[in-house]
Formats: sequence, C-alpha cells, structure tokens
Amino acid sequence: MRIIIAGGGNVGVFVARGLARSGHEVIIVERDPDRVAKATMNDEPPGVAWMAADACEVSELVRSRPEDADVICAVTGDDEDNLVISWLAKEEFGVPRVVARVNNPDNEWLFDEAWGVDVAVSTPHLLTALVEEAVSVGSLVRLLSFAGGRARLVEVTLAEGSPAGGRRVADLDLPAEARVVAVLRDAGVLVPHGATELRTGDEVLVLVTDDAEDDLRARLVG
Repeated sequence: MRIIIAGGGNVGVFVARGLARSGHEVIIVERDPDRVAKATMNDEPPGVAWMAADACEVSELVRSRPEDADVICAVTGDDEDNLVISWLAKEEFGVPRVVARVNNPDNEWLFDEAWGVDVAVSTPHLLTALVEEAVSVGSLVRLLSFAGGRARLVEVTLAEGSPAGGRRVADLDLPAEARVVAVLRDAGVLVPHGATELRTGDEVLVLVTDDAEDDLRARLVG
C-alpha cells in the first residue's frame, strides 16, 4: 500500500517506521525543511521517503501524489491542521482511507466524515478506555470508534449473573449489527465461533453499531 503521513514529529516517524517494516510504501510530508533534510541525511526511519511541503496547502500536498495513496494519516500536533489535511485528502484527492490524530479530546467531535475523517485516534480517550477496561467488570466499555462513531469496538468482562455466562455465542441471539470478534480467557485469546461457550470472567470483544449497543448490553450485561 502507498501511505502518506502528514507530520514528521515523533508520532509520524513512529508510525512510518512500523508501516515501512511491514513492506508498505511510506512518505512523510513535513513543513520544516531542516527537519526533512536531517531525516533524509540520516535515512531515518529506514526506507521512508520525506518531502518538505505544507500538507495544508493543495498546491504543495499535490506534490506527494495523494491521488495514488491508499491511506493518508494526518498526525501533526495541531488539530486544525489535521482537519484541513483530512478534508483535502478526501474531497480534493478522493483518498480511500483517512486517519487523523486528535490532540485535544474536546475537539474529537469535529473529526468525522464531514471533515473527511474515516478514523479518529484520540490518545487521551483511548487511555481512559483502556484503564476503564482494566478495572471494570460487568459493564460495557467503549475502546475504539469507527465511521464517525456509528460503529465501535467494545469490551465486556462477564460478571457473576451475566445472562451470557454458560451460553454459546450462537445462543445469545445477538443483533445482526453486533459481532463477537475475540474472547480473552486465562491469558489466551480465543477466536470465537457459534459453539464457543462463554464463561464468567471472560473478556468479550464485540464490534457493534451505535443502534445495536443497547441490545448488546442487555444480552451481555443484563
């Protein structure tokens, strides 16, 4: 895949390094020419191309050939810049997948399809969800959101008395818009199927749409 990363800070470099190691074609677009010159001279990260350009300007972003990109990641330290880059990527160049970094959690509501964002990543919200997931039993915890919040990955640790305890996945009568994707049990990971029996203490990961979340909560939490 061809991936453009807008923002050559620590986050952008870390993401680029991992993607390049996986065999993707990666280019970092960074507005600071000194930063670009230094990174290029040191070949850091290895296998990643750099371009000195302001990704918020169409006339400069076009030099990275965004129309040929499979994904654009807007990961600068400025939410306004990330929104502009996302909008340009989607509206001007028709990039299939746009991922944007949210720096200020109060701005997360802006990062939706109206601004061209397919996936918004808010580190503070993600950390909060992970802490809540670690300490919560018998409640539904939202981990990640997709499609502007219309779908999400949620986690439930089955408590004593859960209506799902001792039942097979196929017998839960889950809504069509909910799919159990993994069960964490005894430090192991199960890829569930219809005959998988859930137990008290299981951490159940479910991909669910917004409309089906209440129904899912009733069947797993009670």
